[in-house]
Amino acid sequence: MTPTALSVNQLHKAYSNGKEALKGVSLSVPEGSFFALLGPNGAGKSTLINIMADTVVPTSGSIEFLGHDMFSERLWCKANIGVVPQEVAFDPFFTPREVLSMVCGLYGQKPDMKWINELLEHLELAEYADKNTRQLSGGMRRRLLVAQALVHRPPLVVLDEPTAGVDVKLRRRLWDYMRELNTSGTTILLTTHYLEEAEELCDHVAIIDRGSVITSSGMEKLLHEVAGSYLWLRYRDGWELGRADAEALSEFNPRMHEGKLCLTLNRMDLQQSTFHHAYESTVQRLGPPLDAGVCEEDLEDVFLRLTHEDTT
Repeated sequence: MTPTALSVNQLHKAYSNGKEALKGVSLSVPEGSFFALLGPNGAGKSTLINIMADTVVPTSGSIEFLGHDMFSERLWCKANIGVVPQEVAFDPFFTPREVLSMVCGLYGQKPDMKWINELLEHLELAEYADKNTRQLSGGMRRRLLVAQALVHRPPLVVLDEPTAGVDVKLRRRLWDYMRELNTSGTTILLTTHYLEEAEELCDHVAIIDRGSVITSSGMEKLLHEVAGSYLWLRYRDGWELGRADAEALSEFNPRMHEGKLCLTLNRMDLQQSTFHHAYESTVQRLGPPLDAGVCEEDLEDVFLRLTHEDTT
């Protein structure tokens, strides 16, 4: 069994105005995993990360990090976690190299210039390493935040929207580097609104909405057991599904999407007999379509469905 790097147990956070940001959140992040923490805006992701970063105090609950209690052993835990926050904050009076050297000191470490230079190179900041941070673009400042989170070589890195404002090419190279770190043993906890990236990068995923965890599992397991498949049929332009026809096909949860009739097929039950039953039932009711096919839900489809976001 894979050891647990981070265990969140019944975490609650209620603010003085009565708002409940977290409602008993529990989840486990396996050691060495690339873990996606997903949710719509206001779901509670940033509150959870801010609690881990010791900038927000929870109402109740506990977090265990590599066998250490995060609230009674704050100094040890903070020294072994690297956090990349959403907000871009920087000191305009120092160079990136000086910033990273000072951050090492904040963690009680002597600056490792070889490692600092490697970070600057991998994050494509070497050319600007000795320039004032005021001269850096927004994307460069965000990459400097990533370097600050890694400079003390933490076993757990928390990335809160790390590629916001970073162009596509640099984003790809940043992810390649994070994959390297993960392969070498670093546990990575990622929040992102780029769900295709989460699906490509992460081996575990938790979806949180309105302060509660909706699902948490391995990425493959989620897509195999929760994701569905759709049989779609295209009729003439402007065709709409009538109420009586929708009721007759209700076992397939029919809906219109982009001018096509979509019938839900659970991926685990996607056998020839299931497909033919759905197709034949529809043809008997509506007649033969102009075109038809099967498509499978990806992580974004599952996310939108579970969080009740509008997909049409």
